[in-house]
Amino acid sequence: MADHDLVIRNGTVIDGTGGPARPAEIAVDDGAITVVGRVDGTGTTELDATGLLVTPGWVDIHTHYDGQVTWDETLGPSSWQGVTTVVMGNCGVGFAPVTADRRDWLIQVMEGIEDIPGTALHEGITWSWETYPQYLDAIDTPHAIDFGAMVPHGAVRGYVMGDRGADHAEVPTAAEIERMGAIVAEGVAAGALGFSTSRTVAHRAADGRHTPTLTAGHDELLGIAAAMGATGRGTIGIVADLFDLDAEWPLVRGMAEVSGRPVTMTLLQRPDFAPDEYRRILDRIAQANADGLTVTGQVASRPVGLIMSLEGRVHPFITSPTHQSMAALPLAERVERLRQPSVRSAILDEVRATGSPMAGRLLFALVDPPRYDPTPDEALDLDAAYDVLLTDEGHGRIYVPVMNFVEGDLRATREMIVNDHTVPGLGDAGAHCTMICDGSFPTHWLQYWGRDAASADRLPVEWLVKQQTADTAAVFGLTDRGVLAAGKRADINLIDFDALAIGAPEMLHDLPAGGKRLVQRARGYRATIVAGEVVARDGLLTPARPGRLVRADHAAR
Repeated sequence: MADHDLVIRNGTVIDGTGGPARPAEIAVDDGAITVVGRVDGTGTTELDATGLLVTPGWVDIHTHYDGQVTWDETLGPSSWQGVTTVVMGNCGVGFAPVTADRRDWLIQVMEGIEDIPGTALHEGITWSWETYPQYLDAIDTPHAIDFGAMVPHGAVRGYVMGDRGADHAEVPTAAEIERMGAIVAEGVAAGALGFSTSRTVAHRAADGRHTPTLTAGHDELLGIAAAMGATGRGTIGIVADLFDLDAEWPLVRGMAEVSGRPVTMTLLQRPDFAPDEYRRILDRIAQANADGLTVTGQVASRPVGLIMSLEGRVHPFITSPTHQSMAALPLAERVERLRQPSVRSAILDEVRATGSPMAGRLLFALVDPPRYDPTPDEALDLDAAYDVLLTDEGHGRIYVPVMNFVEGDLRATREMIVNDHTVPGLGDAGAHCTMICDGSFPTHWLQYWGRDAASADRLPVEWLVKQQTADTAAVFGLTDRGVLAAGKRADINLIDFDALAIGAPEMLHDLPAGGKRLVQRARGYRATIVAGEVVARDGLLTPARPGRLVRADHAAR
């Protein structure tokens, strides 16, 4: 009989601590790592990692699988990208708590804010819960990878306040604030990893209204934070514009102070408002940590941008009346017409006359493998953009960097990445199905910054691995994973570093009700292991489903 369930041999171990890479073998038993070093015994399964990096599985702390988790046991595309643990419930949106009459409203909020087809959510979600603990129980079923969840502020507001929860003229009563706090505390006590809220004008429901939590006041947010803090568990997640940093920062800091719990907040360079404001925010975060609080910025691996295509919701010619007259045609027929010289001239003339919706933006061709560090001199004009969209039988893609690209390069992105108080996040896997495709952030993180960036900009691979594993796990207190060491959960990647690459975005129609979503695949992951079981080999998922709901109490143990 074999001595171990799994043995990995001949690999180069990067263990997630930031320490130097080293040759070592790994043994796994009962879902946990038992040996890192020399393994004399045999394994029931043995993997040869010659020429490969052996790392912890990626921990992605900013996803939106809240609906998908109920119908998709694979949790792709994260499971295709070397991710072994995801955290959902971000941005204050989710599907619990909920009464039967508020279900459609929650779908409308999610559809608008996270660009997930409402038809897919209506078809795919089988509602079997009301409270947040009931939701956790309902989704606690086998999946390919692990997943944790936060209690979403928007759902809590709607549950307690009804229609008033989305009306920004209304203020909750003291009793309603107390009830909201109790609901969040109940969710965290049941295993939720924390509480999330949104204060950005960019978040709008499908009906155009701002996210329900945009104007939540200090009393409400501090009351909820204090109630959660009383449990001694959980992390607070915040998305906020911070247009008036001096006025709004005390609320962010106050939530950390009254709760005594960690706070994590998104951080981007915005082209439309004070492009260097992120530096001031980083300074505030640093001061908070120096004062004994725990505040972490979540930063992007690359510029956050739009993916434009004839299959998506937006492209430079979407406003042309000529194009609109054929927009409902099947793609192949539309491409045939768009190639006609008279149609091409008409559309270009119309857009030039009225202005492209992408006016003032830099447009770049997105090839396979895609590049996310183009230079401004590579930007497309309208004629070239038209031609790019027609390539590959109408599957051509255009990349439009929006955030983190004010200088026309990745310097701001890198500056945020190397800050002492940031971790990678913001990939939004499971969301933004037709315009954004950033679920590949974890792969890009290692591929670009560890290998493909200019030599002066590259970052140590060991540090990059630590950031995407141990450091992201620590934000949510997931101390049982993120490091390759005896006693830790056996979530592991075997990576061909030289071959690591992201594929071009592709549009799949595999959501419930035929809903479509932009996804990317990855190359170079020779195996991804969750709890000691191989869930993916060379980009293909296996039938293994060892993933589970990660409850806060489990992680603590």
